[in-house]
Amino acid sequence: MKITPSARVLRMLGEIEFDEWQCIAELVDNSLDDFTEILRAGIPWAGGYHVSVHLPSSPSGELVVKDTGQGMDRDRLERAVRAGWSGNDAHDKLGLFGMGFNVATARLGRRTRVLTTRQGDPEWIGVDIDLDRINDDFEADDIVEPKADPNEHGTRIIISRLKAERAIWLSKNGANLRNHLGGVYSWILENRPFELTIGGIRVKPVRHCRWSDDRSVLYNRKERIPAYIEIDTKLEDGLACSDCGEWQMPGQRECEACGSSRVTVRERRVHGWLGIQRYLDKKEFGIDFLRNGRKILRWDKRIFSWRNPNGELGNEEPEYPVELAHQGGRIIGEIHLDHVPVAYQKNAFEYDDRSWRSAIEILRGVGPLLPQRAKEAGYAENHSPLARLVKGYRRNDAGERYLVPGDPNGKGPIHAVTRAWGREFQNGKAEYQSDELWWQAVLDYEAAKRGEKAGKAEASTPDGADTAAVLEALGVVPSSEARSPATSAPTTFAGEATTGTSSRETRQERIARYMKDSTVYPTLTKSLGCPEIGYAQVEARRLTAGELVDDNGNPTPVLLDQRRGMTFTAFLDLEHVVLKRFGMDPADLLLVELAVLLKVRNDCEWSHSQIIAAIRESSLPDTALDPQAVGAEAQELLANIRQRMTRAVDATGDPERAFQYLTPDELTSTEIAMVAEGRVARTSDLGTKAEFLLHVPALFLVRLVEAWPEAFMDGLVFKGLHEGVNSLGARRLSVARIVGYLADLATVVPASLPSQLERTRLSIRLLADELSEEQ
Repeated sequence: MKITPSARVLRMLGEIEFDEWQCIAELVDNSLDDFTEILRAGIPWAGGYHVSVHLPSSPSGELVVKDTGQGMDRDRLERAVRAGWSGNDAHDKLGLFGMGFNVATARLGRRTRVLTTRQGDPEWIGVDIDLDRINDDFEADDIVEPKADPNEHGTRIIISRLKAERAIWLSKNGANLRNHLGGVYSWILENRPFELTIGGIRVKPVRHCRWSDDRSVLYNRKERIPAYIEIDTKLEDGLACSDCGEWQMPGQRECEACGSSRVTVRERRVHGWLGIQRYLDKKEFGIDFLRNGRKILRWDKRIFSWRNPNGELGNEEPEYPVELAHQGGRIIGEIHLDHVPVAYQKNAFEYDDRSWRSAIEILRGVGPLLPQRAKEAGYAENHSPLARLVKGYRRNDAGERYLVPGDPNGKGPIHAVTRAWGREFQNGKAEYQSDELWWQAVLDYEAAKRGEKAGKAEASTPDGADTAAVLEALGVVPSSEARSPATSAPTTFAGEATTGTSSRETRQERIARYMKDSTVYPTLTKSLGCPEIGYAQVEARRLTAGELVDDNGNPTPVLLDQRRGMTFTAFLDLEHVVLKRFGMDPADLLLVELAVLLKVRNDCEWSHSQIIAAIRESSLPDTALDPQAVGAEAQELLANIRQRMTRAVDATGDPERAFQYLTPDELTSTEIAMVAEGRVARTSDLGTKAEFLLHVPALFLVRLVEAWPEAFMDGLVFKGLHEGVNSLGARRLSVARIVGYLADLATVVPASLPSQLERTRLSIRLLADELSEEQ
């Protein structure tokens, strides 16, 4: 069988840069194209649509890709393996059998055998492409093999004499390959009856863990923004070449690029969805762009940047995420662009093509995403789908406003926990498939915040002051009234009559009641332990009604109930005196209980405190006070506040007033910072605009808010009331709270003590809550 061009050219094709997964995907693409053709034709197909990839177990092994497709006759097979030929439509198919096939196979090994048969054919026919034997006569050996069953159909590709580094990678990375191709083909595997197996294990689609269709947030107290937005924009049909894929001018009968007469009318449509992921991640956010069902781009983030066409060259500015950007993002989507041409490696679109640019304009508009920034740049407000999601979900604060799960004690977002839940979603665990667990964590956080606010309101109301509560808060409580395990009144169990009868609920009944009257406590629902002493799988639950007691009827803050092996349910009573009054962390109390069990189970010589320290370091790393992380959070929040204060001062029309508060040393520091960032301005010009606030020392911001609060309070930058309050003392208190938080952010340094870092982290959370809704 003749193949073109020569083996020398085929060997050169093997030097084209393709990763191992891309080589496999090139071969899988052709099988999936065949299956799609069968579906579109409505041909009854017995036996299903299966593609299997058998990986080599050693460097001397073989890679085999086989399918249950239609198979090919000899003429089509000869064209299919000829380098540079493609019988596929450039717009309807994933694969380009000729070139893609030759690049992929030459990249992997020195010898490729292709065997194919159709239903009813008497035998398998094929070709043996041996790069070490083929000469410039372009002849490859034909293959004929007997067929056990005349009804067999499909194609097999066997690649041997694998390149050593490729063989080693393939033999060791079956799981990685399944996961990656599960992402690349996720839409196809979910929406078509196709099955792909690698190493005998089925490839599961890597699905997006997004909020459900009915979730939304209320922006600016008036606009409801859904967490899922469908996209379906049909553009005007166009003429395109079926051979090279180039779009043509209206009226063309032959392709201007390649001369082909296969010019047909094609649909141009941008469709799919944009939405919000249930968890925040540094890498796993962005938009997936698909062509014919295959993902060309995954987690692509270029759509989040805007370039001002009237600005300097290279002025692209990321618009999402901008607040606490080091934490990552959660805007995701799947957008189908079947009409947009792709690069030959299928890892990028042709970004200079006008069809790509028009698709991006449909998704994100032409101007900045946020209303205030659009106004400053001279654009009308951006109402594109992406702009709506950015303004509605741009911040990562816990609660309903931004649809972010929070700690059930009201301490803030639980990003690490929700990421772990996302992994369970991908693992297929039933309880993580819907967004109910995430939603409950949002509601629990809101409930805790409402309780905290109600408590503050009561404490600040003189007429409603409870003398006993005040004395207890000050620690001046008669010992007879103090609640402690040693002095508590005898507990009356459910079912125990008040007349003194001994109808007492069993432990099983009590545990069942606790399960009913509790909710999942997400931050401690995980595997807890360390490599040296093993792990316990814990589901932590927060008691919502009644009091938690042990088997002897004594109140306890933590109760462990062992299920199977080292699987436990941990009930937490967050109203217990040691947590409510003394402020202990429930995690520490749970680790005490686990340390006892793990020490006995493993006959460990470590002390209990050693075990607790090891568990916290191994299983609760997010609770560590990392100076770099806290410093980054502080700087990012300060950067956001600088931007807001700059706009607020410009809005007053009196930037000169802010400039006059600068001391000579602060002015020098500001000029140095501006020069270092490439912004050169005369000192005499600095006060004409408020832009200098972007470069002033952080402590100057503190002084400015204190000296000129009316420019920043009352919702201009911070929510706190000022002009709307008559009491001078109340005004001072409102400003002092903001100034205190801001000073903590401005003074954090890498050498800060743990107590200082803890205070700064708390101030970051509290100050973020004080920021007004940004327009």
